[in-house]
Amino acid sequence: MKFNDLFEETSSALTSNKMRSSLTILGIVIGIASVIAMVAIGAGSQSAINASIQSLGSNLVLVMPGFQRGAASGPVSAGRGGATTLTQTDADAIQSQVSSISAISPSLSKRYQVTASGNNTNTTVTGTVSAYAQVRNEQMASGSFISDQNVSSLDKVAVLGPTTESDLFGAGVDATGQTIRINSLNFTVIGILQSKGGTGFSNQDDIIFIPISTAQQYLSGNSNNYLSEIDIEASNQSAMTPIQSQITSLLLARHNITDPTLADFQVLNQQSIVNSASSVTNTFTILLASIAGISLVVGGIGIMNMMLTTVTERTREIGLRKAIGADETDINMQFLTESFMLTLVGGIIGVALGWAIAWGISQFAGISTQVSLTSILLAFGVSAVIGIVFGYYPARRASKLNPIEALRYE
Repeated sequence: MKFNDLFEETSSALTSNKMRSSLTILGIVIGIASVIAMVAIGAGSQSAINASIQSLGSNLVLVMPGFQRGAASGPVSAGRGGATTLTQTDADAIQSQVSSISAISPSLSKRYQVTASGNNTNTTVTGTVSAYAQVRNEQMASGSFISDQNVSSLDKVAVLGPTTESDLFGAGVDATGQTIRINSLNFTVIGILQSKGGTGFSNQDDIIFIPISTAQQYLSGNSNNYLSEIDIEASNQSAMTPIQSQITSLLLARHNITDPTLADFQVLNQQSIVNSASSVTNTFTILLASIAGISLVVGGIGIMNMMLTTVTERTREIGLRKAIGADETDINMQFLTESFMLTLVGGIIGVALGWAIAWGISQFAGISTQVSLTSILLAFGVSAVIGIVFGYYPARRASKLNPIEALRYE
């Protein structure tokens, strides 16, 4: 059978019962659109999470207080970052004894009620040093960041995140040079950070930076120089894992801990965080796509059901075709082509609908989506396989009909 004849016969057969063909195609459309939309959500989420992690800094290694543990009673949680197990002397030891470090920034963070110009907000106030801007990739929108001179002089100066600036002074107002009040102490604003956005449930723009010495002396009453975190920038990406190992060994020795499982600190590698986040989002994407893929199987069953019904309805036509010379291959190809055409049309509409859904979610729900060429090709490939697999049995059943019995069929 020539291709033109095959296409003409297929089109005629599918359009002869438009409602049934449309309902059959609908199952494939829903399945393909669901897969593309779900994969787009997963890919977009992964990209957004990775971007947020990368925005924290380059080649970053984080050292945080861990759990304070007892010998027999198990761990007693002091809260991540809340335990008093890291000190300034630990940061000094890391800086002097660990190799391949470009910069190091100890910090002390706590939430305070902050007031200015009749407004108030509850936000995180972080005492830190000048190297923090380099380690955490902070860029200034106006003014300057904390300097070494500010730290040594215990200056009461502050750098605001853009969200905090807006909360205290209103949108569109440059707060540089203004005064804010933290824990009944006045601080002069010397700079505003550029926006970095949020990571998970936290907002990197809702923060205030002050000199670490000022935070320890005037806000926390921290005479032992305890730290909430030590941020380290490795000289290159390949140095992060060795630095992590060196810091772990150094702090275990300094804290007189022989069993690493009882460590009262945590050392996190930025690349490990990225890999863990990617693993979670990949699993999430596969789960979503698998759930959506179930509708494709349902759509395929719908195609098989329609094609079996079609074979029954066209038994006399099949017998006539075979009587005038059509062989099993011709009949088989005719019904397989009909099945394939159904899934192809459904696939095209499904891809367009899935793309539109992903765009709509991104625009109106604020959820990052990313439609990839791979997911589109996968959708077309799956629709083609469904057409062939679920159309094979009805096509083969049609091709095996006895022409004499088929002509007698009522």
